[in-house]
Parts: sequence; structure tokens; C-alpha cells
Amino acid sequence: MSASQDPSGGRTDGQAESRAGLAVGLRATVTAQVTDDDTAIALGSGDVPVLGTPRLLALAEAASVAAVAPRLEAGQTTVGTAASLEHSRPSLPGTPVEVQAELTEIHGRRLVFAFVAYGEGTGDESVIGGGTVERVLVDKDRFLARAAASPAGPGS
Repeated sequence: MSASQDPSGGRTDGQAESRAGLAVGLRATVTAQVTDDDTAIALGSGDVPVLGTPRLLALAEAASVAAVAPRLEAGQTTVGTAASLEHSRPSLPGTPVEVQAELTEIHGRRLVFAFVAYGEGTGDESVIGGGTVERVLVDKDRFLARAAASPAGPGS
């Protein structure tokens, strides 16, 4: 998997930059080639040997992370909180996939990204999916400390 960032372009839409210097319009692209390990069968999300939806979501998350990572302050990270996606076309093993994510909204520490996933083909026929990813800006050490202090859940 590889990623590239485009921190130069972007709209302001009247939204203020966050403390980390994040701004609407930050982008990144992640590329991968579908392998047998990426299929719905391997991921337990189906019984066909095509790109599994959980892997598509992971690529969208990776592109979202890559879009803002260069602008985060030391000790900061983002964590996923919500996602919505449509996986509209299958991709067989060996198929290249490209996922482009763009930071579209900033609401305090909450960041919203739009993403589009492309496979083989041109134009609209190359789109295999798309949606949104929401992430929250956190202090990594404080986040991990709170996670360690939290109860493991019901029955613990």
C-alpha cells in the first residue's frame, strides 16, 4: 500500500483551522492491489473471492489518516468513530485499487472525510465505492491511558 498527500489544495467553507493546522481540503490517496487475503472469503464477510467490504473500509480509513497525518502535532493522532460506505462493484484478486480521501468538514476535534474508491476502467465505470469516514483528533497518550483504565465491558 502506498499513500500520497495533497496538502496544498482546499476550500475553506468558512471553517476555522483546528489547533493542529488542519484545514478542509486536505487529501491523500492510498493504492493497493487486491490479494487473496483481501477477499470477502478471507475476511469472513462473504463467500466470494472478491475485495471484501471490510478491506475497502480499511483502505478508506488509511487514506483519511494519511490526509491529516503530516499536519498533526507531536503526540496527536486521530481515531475512527463512524463510517458510511457503499461498495458497488466487485474487484478480483490482482486488481489495483485506489482510494482518495478528502477532509470535508471540521467540527472542533471531529473530522469528516469523503472518499471514493476506484478500480479498473475509466470514468464512472471505474468507481467501486465511496462514502464518508469520521475521525476524532486525540492526544495519543491520554487516549491510551483512558482505554487502559476503562472496564473491559460486560461480564468483566
